[in-house]
Amino acid sequence: MKIYVIGDIHGSYKGLIQCFKRAEFDYKKDRLIVVGDVCDGYPDVKKCIDELLMIKHCELVIGNHDMWALDWALYGNKPRIWTSQGGYRTIASYNGEPMPKTHIDFLKSGKFWLEYNDKVFVHGGFNPDVLLKEQSPQTLVWDRTLLDMAWKKQINGYKCKIGKYNDIFMGHTTTELYNTLQPMHVCNVWNIDTGAGWAGKLTIMNVDTKEYWQSDLSSKLYGNTPDKL
Repeated sequence: MKIYVIGDIHGSYKGLIQCFKRAEFDYKKDRLIVVGDVCDGYPDVKKCIDELLMIKHCELVIGNHDMWALDWALYGNKPRIWTSQGGYRTIASYNGEPMPKTHIDFLKSGKFWLEYNDKVFVHGGFNPDVLLKEQSPQTLVWDRTLLDMAWKKQINGYKCKIGKYNDIFMGHTTTELYNTLQPMHVCNVWNIDTGAGWAGKLTIMNVDTKEYWQSDLSSKLYGNTPDKL
């Protein structure tokens, strides 16, 4: 079994299919870890979750946009902070119907972090001086300081390892903010949110070999870029 991790999908079904084809991902044999934010952004959230449900071994690390979407699906909540950041596109992808139970169950299955051997997968980040089980969901889903810490150490010439894990995989912060559409490898941190929810690309990576494959630009696949995300 090969183990892959995929970055923030943000409704880019076209990008998702390209990544699977280019990586030659096997829906029955391979394992996929999604580092959050399947929802919001481009218009195909329903198609994305339908596709992920076809994978035998698929695990979700929940992202902030997934949590907002789940809150809508369960309770009908539509806070402006969500709808102004792609939430209406998630709602629209269901064509006026409620989110099906299989999709709700998929989002509810999301973990705040996953561990695999010497690797950890998280959406946002964490405090490396505190055990993961003792950290708040807010930190694990929203934190951006871990990536920034690793980036600053790297550019200042430090050979660094942050925390106890050999590899930390995360999403949440698009690499576009660091002027690249490639996955960022800084210290032992891998940021694979390469901007699929904006004008960038979706990335899938083999977590053991670090080989990766990318979609075309989301903005070209869909002919536009979401106004806000």
